[in-house]
Parts: sequence; structure tokens; C-alpha cells
Amino acid sequence: MDLLYILIPAMVGLVCGVIGYILGKKNTKRYDTLAASIQADLDVCQIHAKNLNTKLGALEAELADHAKVKTAAPKSFLGEVDTLPFDSESASNVLGKKIKQDDLKIVEGIGPKIEVLLNGRGIITWYDLSQSTTEELQSILDAGGENYAIHNPSTWPKQALFAFQSKWLELKELQENLLGGKE
Repeated sequence: MDLLYILIPAMVGLVCGVIGYILGKKNTKRYDTLAASIQADLDVCQIHAKNLNTKLGALEAELADHAKVKTAAPKSFLGEVDTLPFDSESASNVLGKKIKQDDLKIVEGIGPKIEVLLNGRGIITWYDLSQSTTEELQSILDAGGENYAIHNPSTWPKQALFAFQSKWLELKELQENLLGGKE
């Protein structure tokens, strides 16, 4: 009888030990599979990050080349542009609001966020904007994401040229005929 008191707990312990071992082995396989899956996802993300860094480097190089071209404009060309010195008072009188020189936001369709986006690509002045092509501007907007890509920059260079040349009446007339920045 005393032997049963020792034998029964020993058997229960042995059975529990075997069951625990089997379940532990099964869970280990699941965790190993999960770890392998996560590692595969991490490897894919690292490859994508490397590709994005390569593309970013190419875009930065393109931007640097673009900036060099803009700053390398011959001085004589600047002299040929019909422009007047900036007069905040006359601009304010015509447009009905206070205007700061080279404020890109006076161009219909450009708000503070788009202005920051353009500034980041080297378009800081009305002159810079006036010399940009619609395609260049659209690629900047597209690179900014879908919230920016929906804008139409087709009239922005023309509006900026009027501002650069202090042609406030022409700018106001053009903007009055625009619908959402489009002619």
C-alpha cells in the first residue's frame, strides 16, 4: 500500500513531464516558423529600403544638377526680363491684401504646404517659379504624394512671372478668370 502512494505521484509526474515536453516541442516549432517569417519580411524590407535609398540618391543628384542649371543662368538673361522693383504698397492696392516679395502663396493654387514643397526643390522666388515648366512642377507635386498630385500647376509660371514683373493688374485679371487655378 505504501508503494502505491509513491508510485501513483511518480507516474502522474512522468506523464505530465512527457506531455509538457511534447507541447513545448510543438510550440517551439511554431515560434521557429514565426521567427523565420519575420526574418523573411525584414529581409524584404531591407531590400526595399536599399532600393529607395538608391532612388533617393538619384533624385538628389538630379535636384543638384537642376539647381546648378538654374543658378548657371547667364546674367544677361536676367537683364532682359521686364521687371520693376518690388513695391508692396502697389501690390497690396491692386490685389487687396498685403503682399510680401517672393511669397509663392499669392499664386492661385499654392498654399503653405505646397510652398514648402516647392522651396525644398529650390523654387523660392517668383522668378524661380516663372522659369519652371508645368512638367517640373507636376513631378514635384507627384513626389509629394497623392494630396499634392491632384493640383494643376499649369498657370503657376505665368502668375509668378506677372508677380516677378510687378504686373499686378494682369495678375489680378488672370486670377479672376481662373477656376481652381485652371484657365
